[in-house]
Amino acid sequence: MSSNDDYDKLSKEEREAKDKADREREAREQAELPYQWKQELGEIDITVPVPPGTRARDLNIVIQKKKLSVGLKGKEKIMDGELPHDIKIDDSTWSLEDQKLVYIHLEKVNQQQWWAHVLTHHPKIDTTKIVPENSKLSDLDGETRGMVEKMMFDNQQKQMGKPTSDELKKIEALEKFKAAHPELDFSNAKIA
Repeated sequence: MSSNDDYDKLSKEEREAKDKADREREAREQAELPYQWKQELGEIDITVPVPPGTRARDLNIVIQKKKLSVGLKGKEKIMDGELPHDIKIDDSTWSLEDQKLVYIHLEKVNQQQWWAHVLTHHPKIDTTKIVPENSKLSDLDGETRGMVEKMMFDNQQKQMGKPTSDELKKIEALEKFKAAHPELDFSNAKIA
């Protein structure tokens, strides 16, 4: 049985409690990382604290298509590993602020994909629970909001291997037709 099936069997209160516990665990795991990060669909921004007084020439930073490394020359790296997805190297940058913070900006190649983590060996976040800051559903007009909610529902259904809203409508229409016409044989009926 998949964890999605288990989740579906929980009551609304149990789901809320599980979601809250998952968010708290994620927050703890992310707080333990040697950096902070946030993302939008097209980009990732990372802040890496370094010892006060650090100069740019003291840093060893490597930004590659699927790799990121940040460290001080001659010392153990602060972060080093594989990125989960490709980035646009030419549009990705780093800077040192106030000689104590390294800001790294990564442009995603796929600008329609949330990242579960920055480095593949670090703890993941649940990308299905991301609500973009700059576009809350409540800010959208009724028709657009309905369309976005339908897309979100359909995407969630597909991920769980369940029928989309359109498929559910077809199933419902077929069931009504079957009930209205019990004399017909629907044993070979297929929903396309």
